Amino acid sequence: MKQIVCYGEVLWDMLPTGKKLGGAPLNVALRMQAFGCRTKVISCIGKDVAGNDIAVQMKKYNATTDHLQVSQNYDTSEVLVTLNDSGSASYEIKRPCAWDDIHLLEKDITLVKSADAFIYGSLVARQLTSRDTLFALLKASQFKVFDVNLRPPHYELKTLMDLMKQADFIKFNDDEIFELSAAIGDKKMSLEDSISFFAQETQTPSICVTMGAHGAVLFQDNKFVYNKGYHIEVIDTVGAGDSFLATLIYQLLNSEDAVTALDNACAVGAIVASKEGANPIINNKEIQEIMK
Repeated sequence: MKQIVCYGEVLWDMLPTGKKLGGAPLNVALRMQAFGCRTKVISCIGKDVAGNDIAVQMKKYNATTDHLQVSQNYDTSEVLVTLNDSGSASYEIKRPCAWDDIHLLEKDITLVKSADAFIYGSLVARQLTSRDTLFALLKASQFKVFDVNLRPPHYELKTLMDLMKQADFIKFNDDEIFELSAAIGDKKMSLEDSISFFAQETQTPSICVTMGAHGAVLFQDNKFVYNKGYHIEVIDTVGAGDSFLATLIYQLLNSEDAVTALDNACAVGAIVASKEGANPIINNKEIQEIMK
């Protein structure tokens, strides 16, 4: 059984239909737990009702809260989620909030050292306290997975590059990798050229880029592997990329080949997008059906 540690934001997604438990690291952890991994989330909630409700809800998912800090300075994060006509989500993220206040604890360093994978995103690096803790934990990790998660204005190019250089695996979506390609001065690179550039520039051996309804591409062992996506009716895209990443890393850690891993990841991501919220229950039959 693989042990996975996810670092970063836990929050309430305030959807038009009501609030849902969320935050990319937590979404990844819950999906990997559903696959049978032992998962832990290092994060921070506020000393308030919303924070207590997050802890209660995590326990309902059988997720442990023993690495969930309680901030004395900031409130629990609540993110306003807006959906367009096609179900694509945009986010209004308040700053600062509790997950900006994650402190470095010895028990977390010990936890990360023992993990098969340490998964982190860029959003949690927007404030100094949580950013410093992240870079300290990266030093302890054996296998580092970076989920690029660009939410303007909550990132800086230098920090993103530093986080990429720490990673063994990077996941972008296509908008993100083209935005960063343009930011470094080259607006004409193809997707494959952009992937190759960042692989070389950051010395990262594995990079994956999701392309929404058009599937995803995985660069690994100096080869490109593609999936063209699965046709579904989108309800909302909240958490779809997180479940995609969780599935892909789970498959690769369990020695599945790149094609199988990518196909499964695209299937799970599509199923999540066809349901409401970031963490719907998915069974293996659904995955096999959509892959047909």
